[in-house]
Amino acid sequence: MSRGSDRTGPPTDDRAKKKRPGLLLGRPFGVPVYVTSSWWIVAVLITLVYGGIVQSRLALGPSAYLLAFVFAILLYASVLVHELAHSVVARWYGLPVRRIVLYVLGGVSEIDREAPTPGREFWIAFSGPLLSLVLAAAAFVLTAFADPFSVTGELLFQLWVANLLVGVFNLLPGLPLDGGRLLSAGVWKLTGRRHTGSVVAAWGGRVLALGVVALPFLFAWSAGNTPGPWAVVWGVVLAGFMWMSASEALRNARVRARVPGLRARALVRAAVTVPADLPLAQADRRAEEAGAAAVVVTDSAGTPISVLHPAAAEAITDARRAWVPVSDVSRALTENSTVAADLEGEELLQELTRSPLPEYLVVEADGDLLGVLRAVDVNAAMAGRTVEGTGGAAGAEGRD
Repeated sequence: MSRGSDRTGPPTDDRAKKKRPGLLLGRPFGVPVYVTSSWWIVAVLITLVYGGIVQSRLALGPSAYLLAFVFAILLYASVLVHELAHSVVARWYGLPVRRIVLYVLGGVSEIDREAPTPGREFWIAFSGPLLSLVLAAAAFVLTAFADPFSVTGELLFQLWVANLLVGVFNLLPGLPLDGGRLLSAGVWKLTGRRHTGSVVAAWGGRVLALGVVALPFLFAWSAGNTPGPWAVVWGVVLAGFMWMSASEALRNARVRARVPGLRARALVRAAVTVPADLPLAQADRRAEEAGAAAVVVTDSAGTPISVLHPAAAEAITDARRAWVPVSDVSRALTENSTVAADLEGEELLQELTRSPLPEYLVVEADGDLLGVLRAVDVNAAMAGRTVEGTGGAAGAEGRD
């Protein structure tokens, strides 16, 4: 299975992005390609099952299993080429591609932003199956010039079958498959609503998952047999993955629909500024008198240098709060800690995800401090939860 993955959401810890998902194979076109250890599971199964078929066709002895292993490599090479097509087109449109990961059920291109138009979404999604089908056609033509009972003929047969499987399967109309993204782009184009397209395609994926579970039984019953255990197991595993991915797409669609309602001015927490050497107890008193939900620490010149860390401050006992300076329980600000008060929607989200931090200073156009924007409040707004202590509503309701 091959699928593209657009990841857009609230600020998160960047450590997950840096964790390697497997063995780095290389960087074709500048895109890191990883293969997980789960690939060996499929490789072994394909070698054992297909080796017997090759032996019956070519009578190669033990070498038949080596040729079957080559088929496993060709299958995943076909998936890799498919994913590279997605990644190259996405980068052509200016979308950042984090990496490609090959795993037990196929591959995924991790694209960090969604396509801005349905047309671009269509071509990013269609490029993979299109290239797979072109390669399948080319290999099929070449089989006419090779002995079908030779190693060369068998390899060409494997190549066109592998690319045909990858291309056709991914055109099925449901997420997380490319066909689901094509369906999503089409509905988006017709309705003008990205959210509607995502919901329709996600439900298409759920229907496909049910069909995948039923297929082994339907094929067996049509032939008057009972389904084989391996067919049932793989059907359940694949369908389960598709169902979970489609369900995740539904959740993401609901979150994504709230992005237009995000407003820095509405999510800001009122703040009071205090000098770095002020005792924590006095900072508490000033914040309470001002009705502020955040404390910004300044240097001797009045320049903000840190923000009071709520958890660290709560850990200080009442007896010690009169002696501990606020600077001891504050998180330092960085050059990326400031956002404009008028930012909203996609622009706000992109600004926050560019430099994920626990909190940001929200400033007016003239540089005056409006308050503090916390990442947890943005996460709550994206999840549709009410945020207490901010300057307004958590965010807009989903639009459909």
